Amino acid sequence: MEFEVLYLPIGVPTFHLESAQKEFDKSVELLKRLEPGVKVPDQMLLSIDLLDKFLEGKNPDLVIVQNITFANGAYIADILSKVSCPVLLWTLREPVIDGGRLRLNSLTGAFSASNVLHSFNRPYEYVFGSPLEEEVVTKVRATIEAARVKKSMKGMNILQVGHTPQGFGFGRALDAEMLTTFGANLLSIESRELIDNAKCYTDEEVEEYLLDASKRIVDLDKIDSKNVKDFARLYKAYDEYTKKNNIKALSSRCWPDFFTAFGTPVCAVLALLNDLNVPSACEADTYGALSMYICQYLTKTPVFFGDPVSLDEKENTITFWHCGTAACSLARNNKACAGVHCNRKIGPTLEFGCAPQEAVTIFRVGKDSNGKFRLFIASGRALDKEKQFLGTSIVVQTKNNSKDIVINAVKRGFEPHFVVAMKDVSEELAILGNFLGLEVERY
Repeated sequence: MEFEVLYLPIGVPTFHLESAQKEFDKSVELLKRLEPGVKVPDQMLLSIDLLDKFLEGKNPDLVIVQNITFANGAYIADILSKVSCPVLLWTLREPVIDGGRLRLNSLTGAFSASNVLHSFNRPYEYVFGSPLEEEVVTKVRATIEAARVKKSMKGMNILQVGHTPQGFGFGRALDAEMLTTFGANLLSIESRELIDNAKCYTDEEVEEYLLDASKRIVDLDKIDSKNVKDFARLYKAYDEYTKKNNIKALSSRCWPDFFTAFGTPVCAVLALLNDLNVPSACEADTYGALSMYICQYLTKTPVFFGDPVSLDEKENTITFWHCGTAACSLARNNKACAGVHCNRKIGPTLEFGCAPQEAVTIFRVGKDSNGKFRLFIASGRALDKEKQFLGTSIVVQTKNNSKDIVINAVKRGFEPHFVVAMKDVSEELAILGNFLGLEVERY
């Protein structure tokens, strides 16, 4: 089903309707610019009858409730009784303060609405200001995007390939939790299933995959030829499975199985899947894969997944690293080079430092000590740095003090895998957390 946003300009007709009409027209113009498919009424909804008529037959994913003038609590109660989606409550600024008539009285209406929203125990976002204010534009846009990604997770398939290694249980997902909290379907298979599929392919059957990989990865021909052919077999096995089962994100066991049972790592396969817009996490970290999906959906570009491995107080940076699963398109100077695994000395893996980014977001869907979901969010920029260690790396200069972020995140018990998104989507992520009823920790 298509994503649907409703604009509900509620109020009563006893205020200055000429002023209200001007705000209505400007609001419609803004919303259509931000979300062309937004459903807007032909007129201001200045009675509950008009409100009910507009709501009839609609099943929105977000409602933007604007006090176009004052409206008592009966309006928002009526809305909440008919829709179950997230709400953005919008207060308009008084257009004129001249000692004369109160034109809109929108703010009092917002207090009436918020009182009812709290009584219903419904999560909502709030913005104050006119449609022409940049802060309002930013907030409305972020709220729409958060509602959109929430909708996208409903019914999506996320794949868990194999089990987490011993000591990595933080990434192990439960199907019931994935469905009830995020709306996603968790599919699970053993890694041997994909390994067995890969073993069955002939050289001719994987030729197109090898050709595709050669266009993306530099120096692939310098890796042992048998390993390269086996990598192409794995690439085909993962690609076909994801397409056949409509997989939107996946996590995969990697060590030791793919070294011991297959003789070739899965690292580069996951890197290429990331390039193909299938967010893919290693070490079977399924909540890491979900984190990747959320950020990739918001930024429309591949994200980095890895461990925080180094801290530099002078540069105010945190370095994130992993063995070589980052999307080739993230590489500095477009040079995603082939390499061998830093510990096992078998390839192919990826070797590069990530290209600089003016704005990035560090993110994680995690759990607290009571098993409740929470979100980690921090902002910064990615510096232009060569690879820091064997594998792939990105160096993030954080907006806030990097050492404080590390110390507090460690003390709060966050998981050792994080996502770095190539855009500042911190506001969208915080709003998403609110809409999902999750604790949000911003650093």
